[in-house]
Amino acid sequence: MNIIRIALAAAAVTLLAAPAGAQTAPKLKVGLMLPSSGTYAALGAAIENGFKLYVDEQGGKLAGREIEFAQVDDESDPAKAIDNVNKLLKRDNVDVLIGTVHSGVAMAMAKVAKETGTPMIVPNAGAGAVTGSMCAPNIFRSSFSNWQPGYAMGEVVAAKGHKSVVTITWKYAAGDESVQGFKEAFEKAGGKVVKELNLPFPNVEFQALLTEIAAAKPDAVYTFFAGGGAVKFVKDYSAAGLKKSIPLYGAGFLTDGTLEAQGSDAEGLLTTLHYADGLGTARDNAFRQAYAKAYKMPPDVYAVQGYDAAQMLAVGLVAVKGDLTKKAEFSAAIEKARIDSPRGAFTLSRSHNPVQDFYLRQVVGKENKLVGVASKALADPGRGCSL
Repeated sequence: MNIIRIALAAAAVTLLAAPAGAQTAPKLKVGLMLPSSGTYAALGAAIENGFKLYVDEQGGKLAGREIEFAQVDDESDPAKAIDNVNKLLKRDNVDVLIGTVHSGVAMAMAKVAKETGTPMIVPNAGAGAVTGSMCAPNIFRSSFSNWQPGYAMGEVVAAKGHKSVVTITWKYAAGDESVQGFKEAFEKAGGKVVKELNLPFPNVEFQALLTEIAAAKPDAVYTFFAGGGAVKFVKDYSAAGLKKSIPLYGAGFLTDGTLEAQGSDAEGLLTTLHYADGLGTARDNAFRQAYAKAYKMPPDVYAVQGYDAAQMLAVGLVAVKGDLTKKAEFSAAIEKARIDSPRGAFTLSRSHNPVQDFYLRQVVGKENKLVGVASKALADPGRGCSL
């Protein structure tokens, strides 16, 4: 009888304890759809590192929910994007989508996110459509629009007195939109883009186009390249002797995360971006120290964008106490937020793109040193967004 009583008592204790355990918030599954191979692999790694750094700083939880990650290599291939995002949604049952780098892949992701209502934060890809014609209450960006750094540099190049410019980029959304932003500002100030050169992504055979630049003899060249393509373009531009005769300007991705490989060929280059080495603020200094300690390397703009994507997610989750079924409240909280970023605090435009300062930076050694603010609180026009 004693044995039976003990067993019944143990069962009762178990039943009483069960409700407390049942109240534990389920894990929040975050789907990371980033490149882990190919031209943009290093960018994807930095974004992931930045995102995870912020989560780790919060003890592995956001709004009381433990974060669990599911990942897929998007291979920077738009043709595989729908299948890849569906792996995260249908196979892994993720609650939130974070991605990606390539603009074409991001647009496919945004299409699925809009159709399913899944919260999505874009930590890099600047495709105008994502916060333009494809904008949605559940889609946000922690980075930039392709238009923004191009527009900021257009103002800089015009202010330097250059009158004629040749542009060169990959023929895809990011390159096209970056050039459009540059051209809009530069020609508004009286300059003229005399030739627009491009080549298919991710082709890096630049020689024929460099010959065209030399023959055109413009006052300056504006370019958008990133990752491995940026490394090769800068080195080829210098090897062709053009660096000495025709100043090269670019969106900041030209020299972000690439300086180690570019070496002295990048020295002195001017770029515009929403981040720079040596901002010197307490917020940025703390972030840089934490990132270097965690990953044994200095952070770049991609790491900042990943970090801020996690910050934005946290803002929304805290507002709804971790309950993502409260979609309207989740979105409203992020819309109204002022994000305390290492780049400097930013808010969001009506189309959910950061309104932020763009810095003029110059390559000094292995750093993109701050020269000054090229464009203050620059907002993407969000053309086509009906939010």
